[in-house]
Amino acid sequence: MSRRIAALAVLLAATAAPALAQPKAAISKADRDLHENLTVLDTHFDTPALFNVEGWRIIDRHDVAKDGSQVDYPRMVEGGVDGGVFVVFTAQGPRTPEGNAAARDFALVRITEIREMAARYSDKFQVVTTAAEARKLANTPKKFVFISLENSYPLGRDLTLMETFYDLGARMMSPVHTANNDLADSATAPAEHGGLSPLGKQWVAEANRLGVLIDASHASDAATEQMIELSKAPIILSHTGAKAIFDHPRNIGDDLMRKLAAKGGVIQLNALSNYMITVPPNAERDAALRELNRKYGRPKTRAAMEAATAERAAILARYGTPRATFDDFVKHLLHAIEVAGIDHVGISGDFDGGGGLTGFEDILDFPDITAALRAKGYSKADIDKVWGGNALRVFEQAQAQAGR
Repeated sequence: MSRRIAALAVLLAATAAPALAQPKAAISKADRDLHENLTVLDTHFDTPALFNVEGWRIIDRHDVAKDGSQVDYPRMVEGGVDGGVFVVFTAQGPRTPEGNAAARDFALVRITEIREMAARYSDKFQVVTTAAEARKLANTPKKFVFISLENSYPLGRDLTLMETFYDLGARMMSPVHTANNDLADSATAPAEHGGLSPLGKQWVAEANRLGVLIDASHASDAATEQMIELSKAPIILSHTGAKAIFDHPRNIGDDLMRKLAAKGGVIQLNALSNYMITVPPNAERDAALRELNRKYGRPKTRAAMEAATAERAAILARYGTPRATFDDFVKHLLHAIEVAGIDHVGISGDFDGGGGLTGFEDILDFPDITAALRAKGYSKADIDKVWGGNALRVFEQAQAQAGR
């Protein structure tokens, strides 16, 4: 992925609100009470990308329709969210010594920013490295913060850096993002390695040795299947959809989902519109969005975020751009439960990373998922597995097989 495309992706992710928020009926008190008594974990928050935006603080309450952001402490409280996996995302760049070094340094700064945020607001957040630590904080005012490395491009070809990031708190890692790298093929790029490269297979072994949970989201089907087969511990898809519901390379098919479940793994259903419905091409709209990116790039101030959000919403409204809905998300979720089983499914909105649907705009809408599952007859124990129990289990299993 070029730096220009990466900047556009960041802009679109940071301005994911629609032009007008649609009012929704409030959920019942029984559903709200149930939600508040679950351990609610989202396995993919891209919110750390906002930590260095001037004027934006995670302890302030923001509005997705105003600045595009979808996660902050007040909304975590109101949405009944106990914690999340906060992501160190590095866009794929040149696979050169210079490119690898720049990616490494960027990721080291980003993981430091996550730790500094938790230290600065230590009455509200705590970095955790085990499921036991997370469970201890659940249903308390303090929110737990797991750390994940999305795209192992910062490692370059030096797998010893995995232990460096492990020592800094990373307990989940994925090998690849939207372009191939030296470890694996991406789901959205032409095949290069036939799945994992030889170095990528060593990466799996090193993750197992450290007790790092392997995340196969964004990897090609071949790479995902190889990770399932090679890993000594169950793996996770931290933000992925069901291909049977919408045929997109970023989603996985039923056969692969069954293989994931058979090895104890978990798929966390994603809420990114382009992976859920077809958005017809529109040259004028796309040109307007490119111009928006040229104007703002990666917004560096809260004021710029707000201006970009308003202008993007106007562009999408002008061209009548379709958007997936909460009901589309529920279809993916229920299908995954049917195919993989209730013990192998979880949830991630992919918030602050491009996620967000009509009727499912930010973490304030999480209780609606609880209500939807309860309406389908699922028990509290089942819903608790989906919201956090299954993901915490695979964190534990990854560490247990490593003896850590």
